[in-house]
Amino acid sequence: MTTTVPFVTCDLLDDHTDKDIQVLTPSLDGRFFKSYGARKIFSGQIVTVKCFEDNSRVKELLATDGTGKVLVVDGGASMRCALMGDMIAESAVKYHWDGVVIYGCIRDVDALAELDLGIHALAAIPQKSNRQGIGEVGVNLYFGGVTFQAGCYIYADNNGIIVSKQKLID
Repeated sequence: MTTTVPFVTCDLLDDHTDKDIQVLTPSLDGRFFKSYGARKIFSGQIVTVKCFEDNSRVKELLATDGTGKVLVVDGGASMRCALMGDMIAESAVKYHWDGVVIYGCIRDVDALAELDLGIHALAAIPQKSNRQGIGEVGVNLYFGGVTFQAGCYIYADNNGIIVSKQKLID
């Protein structure tokens, strides 16, 4: 189990006014990021993947060591299929990922709520994605007014999501 130092994103912003911290817009075209995992506070170094309706790369990445990391997925805000369900999320827990942020959908909501994993996504849908091996890893992502770069740091709680180039907590 990965241990996240307790924090409040509001306080991180207040305490680090000298740093360039980006704040994810809470509503994107009327859609709001929701918390689905049992872990409500999570942070880590960003790993990025861009994929549209194909979770092949998500599955691959979450089956690698994720200690101290958060996977940020740009699924193009698709509402047609889920990019993560219970089996992939269980793999993320097994490999010590701190969290997953998906600009798209998840599924298996009740099972995800039991897992010690931070999960933020736009919505839930029962439809699984197609796996065709399509997706880009390590690319810069942009959604919600924030640029997500691999190697930067992300902090998420019930107040929202913030991103910094510098580590804000030890």
